[in-house]
Amino acid sequence: MPIRHILLALLVVAIWGFNFVVIKLSVEAMPPILAAALRFTAAALPAVLFIRPPRAPAWIVIGFGLSFGFALYGFLNLGLAWGMPAGLSSLVLQTQAFFTMVMAFVLLGERPSRFQVIGAAIAFGGIAVIAAERLEMTNLLPLLLVILAAISWGLANVLTKKAGTVNAVSFTVWGALAAPLPLFGLSLLIEGWPAIAAALTTFSWSDAALIAFLAYPATLLGGAIWSWLLGRHPASVVAPFTLLVPITGLASGYLVLGETITGIEVVGGLLVICGLVVTLRKARKSEPPIRLD
Repeated sequence: MPIRHILLALLVVAIWGFNFVVIKLSVEAMPPILAAALRFTAAALPAVLFIRPPRAPAWIVIGFGLSFGFALYGFLNLGLAWGMPAGLSSLVLQTQAFFTMVMAFVLLGERPSRFQVIGAAIAFGGIAVIAAERLEMTNLLPLLLVILAAISWGLANVLTKKAGTVNAVSFTVWGALAAPLPLFGLSLLIEGWPAIAAALTTFSWSDAALIAFLAYPATLLGGAIWSWLLGRHPASVVAPFTLLVPITGLASGYLVLGETITGIEVVGGLLVICGLVVTLRKARKSEPPIRLD
């Protein structure tokens, strides 16, 4: 992967790490599913009026929007609202790299290299170290919701790869259009009209700023760059970059929300970085990919 592509991936990592703090603040200010619905409404409108649809099958664009917008952020927002710390959520969500690798193998026939498997094992060892330190701070249901969000993200990654080389901004914007209506419907079902009406009538400039960050840097810019990278590199190469999101997520949680970072979490973070370095190392030409079948 060229250095400029690596730098773009790291920019997305920084945005998405801080994204968890903003999501946490948004679900404290308004109903969590409603916050997700407003995020993707802002991301899709009015952009779809000026951007042509991507040259990809409609079912892939809609499937991406439902998996990335409706499922991922529906589960994630609920998990954060029901007790998951922002930093820990940024960590657990990165299991998507594992789900992406497995789904890419099953659905796309992408065989991970030996270095990718070893690097993923090291990185997930780091994730396990941090999770073991912090799991006692939360309960099972919010944790399971974030894991479901990770599975949804893995599916979104594979659908993005399936779309091939398409206009990344167009793909992200039109995919985002599939999410608001299901999210508004789920919000009405779970949170109820009184809570929705109260949130909308008391909607403030600070609420608007939170939604604007979630819609534009985090969704459109980050999603477009991510889609562009997935269209040019194997999913098993791009996805592991998100293993660095917990580092920026934990740091943002500490600086903005006062969430603590322990020495054990630092060790786990270093393992995550080491795992990424190994994962991105090119395997020798003579070394065949590991067969998982």
